[in-house]
Amino acid sequence: MIKKALVSTIMTKDVITLQSSDSLELAEHLFKSNHIRHIPVVKGEATIGMLSYTDLLRISFADAVDEEEETVDTVVYNMFTIEQVMAKNLLSVTSNTTIKEVAEILAKKEFHAIPVVDNNKLKGIVTTTDLLNYLIAQF
Repeated sequence: MIKKALVSTIMTKDVITLQSSDSLELAEHLFKSNHIRHIPVVKGEATIGMLSYTDLLRISFADAVDEEEETVDTVVYNMFTIEQVMAKNLLSVTSNTTIKEVAEILAKKEFHAIPVVDNNKLKGIVTTTDLLNYLIAQF
């Protein structure tokens, strides 16, 4: 294992994002159609939050909807905005942060994704799945 390997080598670079003005219905569609669990919320180039699929499950019965189904009962989603549901005050890392440092952060915190931000611009996202895949590749 390379001790100084950078997070930029394992992060997702083509990040799907949401605007705070987007709907929670759109968010669920993006989660399901892209098979992802975390979406950074941006305003311009600034990352202002992180929405997780778990955040949606907390406010809805989305888990009762078939994963392949594209329709969503929007009644609950219309009661909330992305800004009300997303995690705020995010911790972020730079693309020069080592994989070891990211692993230490995720091991100590109760979240599973961190935005990678350089010069206030979102460059990627790194998740616990990225870390596990990196570990598996070492064997």
